[in-house]
Amino acid sequence: MPRKHALMPRKQAFAFAARTLAVCVSASMVVLAPLAAQSGRMAAPSRGGMVVSSHYLGSEAGQEILDKGGNAVDAAVATAFALAVTLPSAGNVGGGGFLVYHGADGEVTTFNFREKAALAATERMYLGPDGEVRDNSNHIGLLAVGVPGTVAGMWKAHQRLGRLPWADLLEPAIRLAEDGMPSTWAMQNWLRSLPGRAGPLYDATRAAFLKDGVRMYEPGETFRQPDLAETLRRIQADGHDGFYRGETAKLLADFMAEHGGLITEEDLARYEADELTPIHGTYRGYDVYSMPPPSSGGTGLVEMLNILEGYDLAEIGHNSALYLHLLTESMRRSYADRALHLGDPKFNPDMPIERLTSKEYAGSLRASIDMEKASKSDSAAFNGAFLQASEETTHYSVVDSEGNAVSVTYTLEFGYGSSVVVPGAGFLLNNELGDFNAVPGRTNSLGTIGTPPNLVAPEKQPLSSMTPTIVARDGRPVLAIGSPGGRTIINTTLQVVLNVIDHGMTGSQFGRAIESPRIHHQWLPDVTSFEEWGFSPDTKRLYEGMGHVTRTRGGQGQAMGIYIDWDTGLRWGASDSRAFDGGARGN
Repeated sequence: MPRKHALMPRKQAFAFAARTLAVCVSASMVVLAPLAAQSGRMAAPSRGGMVVSSHYLGSEAGQEILDKGGNAVDAAVATAFALAVTLPSAGNVGGGGFLVYHGADGEVTTFNFREKAALAATERMYLGPDGEVRDNSNHIGLLAVGVPGTVAGMWKAHQRLGRLPWADLLEPAIRLAEDGMPSTWAMQNWLRSLPGRAGPLYDATRAAFLKDGVRMYEPGETFRQPDLAETLRRIQADGHDGFYRGETAKLLADFMAEHGGLITEEDLARYEADELTPIHGTYRGYDVYSMPPPSSGGTGLVEMLNILEGYDLAEIGHNSALYLHLLTESMRRSYADRALHLGDPKFNPDMPIERLTSKEYAGSLRASIDMEKASKSDSAAFNGAFLQASEETTHYSVVDSEGNAVSVTYTLEFGYGSSVVVPGAGFLLNNELGDFNAVPGRTNSLGTIGTPPNLVAPEKQPLSSMTPTIVARDGRPVLAIGSPGGRTIINTTLQVVLNVIDHGMTGSQFGRAIESPRIHHQWLPDVTSFEEWGFSPDTKRLYEGMGHVTRTRGGQGQAMGIYIDWDTGLRWGASDSRAFDGGARGN
């Protein structure tokens, strides 16, 4: 094993080695190898386009479209649908998310395709007579499923900014679903759970993901998804309406009606994605563009960067105790504001976004930070907390040969979403409505949240932490970045941006920006999580001496990023080794 992995814990070293072997074996099956592919922790260079995602076959689907003359949006659409086949834990047509676009010509926009609550949804629909959530119904079962948004989002982005015919973009995904792909080690734990999922709700799941509905696919065995292929063909033929009207919509709505779900054909027909003005901030001469609400990601990221701009982080030192203290205090304040103020803008028209992202407000927050002592998070003193959220999301980044950049984060919520497949349609449904506040008014120090902006309502979109981001300089994109990770997403994205701008991890060193160890604090509960590798005991001891409570966790996020060096013309793609099947592919 290379020297740079010598200090990695044994379990993580094994996982990294297994992932490397899996990618090498898979690569040997590809007839035409990519011109640029990431190896280990090193970023992959390319003079043309670049796609970085959590599954190498998804990246190769995007690369194929770039090779055919498609632009970054075309490749992003192809990658999204390919991941729906190859990464069923998070890639999807049954979920939703966000897309940020920055053109080489300076145009910047975003697309919101977050799931929505059905027309029949109510504020207290998860609660029993005692006021408690019934049977975890906000996370398990059909009441947790939101109206999917991914197909509408990809369609809208393509209609606005795409170049190649829509049908061409679905072809790689259809081929993967029909011809099959190697089953992966990353799916094994979930596959083992399927035989034990009793009842008709999961019959189609077992049929789709188990051989003969009974036996597991072993790693490397060819796994085919014919029902999903037919769904993708309908989307290929009819675009938006191939999902939200016609046969697919009827299959979904009939299944809901049969098993007590809320989504109807009317809910599906009414769904449209939104093009939104991005959140915009500046940091040390760079422009930062990210998602507005119903994502909290852009607002939170810009607020934290504004606070940290007042410190010489390069001089303080990367991941020193003082550095981590300042990051934590900015995180604490931003996440508190997130809970108090943010939600779906259509239901919360008076959110103070301009104030939260202003330099003046950041200055007042910075003045409240003690350089030597941790603040305290107190739910009694401040009625705010952070929503519990799954970490099973996925992010991918795309840059084309012209320098147009796309950053996409989308999700099913939990790994494999609700674990419910629509019979005859082959795709997994999300359980995204678990991101709403299930118990109105209940906010406590454990992290439960019940503040008004994010309560359930018909056609409302739940608040998200997804933070697809593009950083630009002089009107041109230089960094496309984002991550999965639920509540940790904003902080993971923050730390990669700081690694690039403050600590110079660019060009051939961009892999370090993605791989460096990370921390997370979310206001409540008042504890900082440290990844289990990469931090010295002395640093943690000094940090704890300031009054911080810590815990150790496994990997945080799976950052997928591309750095553009306009001086050399190279694009540097880095797929986080925390993603088992991830890959960067360039042309």
